[in-house]
Amino acid sequence: MQYRRMIMEVESPEELGYSHIRNNLSESSIADRVLGEFTVDLSGLTLLYGEHRGDPKLRELIAAQADSDTISAHDVLVSAGAAGGLFIIATSLLESKSHLVVVRPNYATNLETPRAIGCDISCIDVSFDDGFRLDLSAVERAITPATRLISVTTPHNPTGTVLAWSELVALDQIAERHGCHLLVDETYRDLTHEHPYASAASISPRVIAVSSLSKAFGTPGLRLGWIICRDQALLMRFLAAKEQIGICGSVVDEALGAAVLAVRTRFLAVSRPQNLLKLQIVRDWIAKEPMMEWIAPAGGVVCFPRMKASAAVAVDGFYASLLTTHGTYVGPGHWFEMPKTYMRIGFGWPGEQELRDGLAGISAALRD
Repeated sequence: MQYRRMIMEVESPEELGYSHIRNNLSESSIADRVLGEFTVDLSGLTLLYGEHRGDPKLRELIAAQADSDTISAHDVLVSAGAAGGLFIIATSLLESKSHLVVVRPNYATNLETPRAIGCDISCIDVSFDDGFRLDLSAVERAITPATRLISVTTPHNPTGTVLAWSELVALDQIAERHGCHLLVDETYRDLTHEHPYASAASISPRVIAVSSLSKAFGTPGLRLGWIICRDQALLMRFLAAKEQIGICGSVVDEALGAAVLAVRTRFLAVSRPQNLLKLQIVRDWIAKEPMMEWIAPAGGVVCFPRMKASAAVAVDGFYASLLTTHGTYVGPGHWFEMPKTYMRIGFGWPGEQELRDGLAGISAALRD
């Protein structure tokens, strides 16, 4: 494994220091929550090795949130965040002789872990001019006899686009024709702006779904995610990987995670209108900002606008001014192997006024 640090982590707000940022529009989740919000008493919790697959109650709740009668707790493996799940899947299915087909731009782990493994990678690039739509025929053309995995994300990070259910079914059919698996990173599924569809793992045993509590529930500090896969032999391979990495998860995290998911429906009913309100703030700003353009997101709490070519902005100077003069931080395009004229704006994490101030800062920096 040839590891290298991901640029978005090198330049993350945690590394920069939150005290240097007034308006943080770089986060990709809803606002972080505090422990006191959860009415759970852990004083009697025994700090033992937990069940290796994950706490049974938690796995039942994860299976229930998949919204499919075909998925049970037996199909769930709890992981250390979605990132931990993605690492388990990549290292279980890919090797240097393998081939991966993956959508780009993408969350860095979906690209960097396969690169560390040294496998052959075909990136299917989605473009602004095509509405960031995925070309399914391009996915199939990229497949080789060595392809072991097709990797997609929906709702997509950083663009917020959402694959139709029919597209996911078509991708599964492509995987079936070529004897490989389909990985669906559905970390933002609960943040779909319309009613979310079922977990993609319900489509067939070839489909592997990954998600977590970080983005939609504002609890990234729990480091709690999961893999859903109906292929039990494959799930046992993933369990073997988890056991060799860390044996089991934290029983504290899993107890708190169960408390979060126990109120999932009620929580989302409150948070979804708040997210849509903030999305409308961004929509109104874009409509009035002649130097920017976007593809409106259909899910998630991020969008990926770009500076118009006619704006002729000096991008390095823009980002320097944006932070030092206007106190605003966004995710520049190079975090996602895209030009710096693109930026990921996270609208779910900041408060309403911070979001408005940050957007105003972007407009001002464009003109500095």
